[in-house]
Amino acid sequence: MSPLDIGKAYNQITHLWESQDFNRNNGIDQHKKAIAFAKNRGKALDVGCGCTGRFIDLLLSEGFSPEGVDISEEMISLVKKRHPEIKFHQQDICEWEICEKYDFITAWDSIWHIPLNQQHKVLTKLVSHLNANGVLIFSCGGIDQEDEHTDDFMGPELYYSSLGINGFLQSLIGLGCICRHLEYDQYPELHAYLIVQKASVARM
Repeated sequence: MSPLDIGKAYNQITHLWESQDFNRNNGIDQHKKAIAFAKNRGKALDVGCGCTGRFIDLLLSEGFSPEGVDISEEMISLVKKRHPEIKFHQQDICEWEICEKYDFITAWDSIWHIPLNQQHKVLTKLVSHLNANGVLIFSCGGIDQEDEHTDDFMGPELYYSSLGINGFLQSLIGLGCICRHLEYDQYPELHAYLIVQKASVARM
């Protein structure tokens, strides 16, 4: 599946996040842990921001100036209603030419929809748009080896991929990042997240 197909699939399931049953605290504690490593509170970017605006709310409360990007037209439409003052971009992160530098980037439950052969390229792009000492948090499939698959657990068929834990770590270390935290936060489910910080002397 292409990122465009992913966007069309997510257009069909915005109700899952609009529902009162959705836990708006999902990922919040993990983000607070990541924010604690941030030395500066300038611009921030939410990749795959979705429609809830909950990470935008958190970033605003922590003194950041956030913006968001998502490939789903419906997700962007809904989040703009919640935060009309915030800049949102309907873009494919694989192709989007980012113009800014950020002190904080989050990609929660979104990186895993990127084609496997684009994973390192997108990580390189995100790290290159972090300021020195900037922080990146993202969730991933916490598997041992790289893999990709599709399933229809949420309704429409969706694609998932992962470089595997060592694959992510090798990529990020090679990009001049320091791993600050790695956790299987829903173990025994293979949902993992990493917090990395761009070295003050970048090697990009």
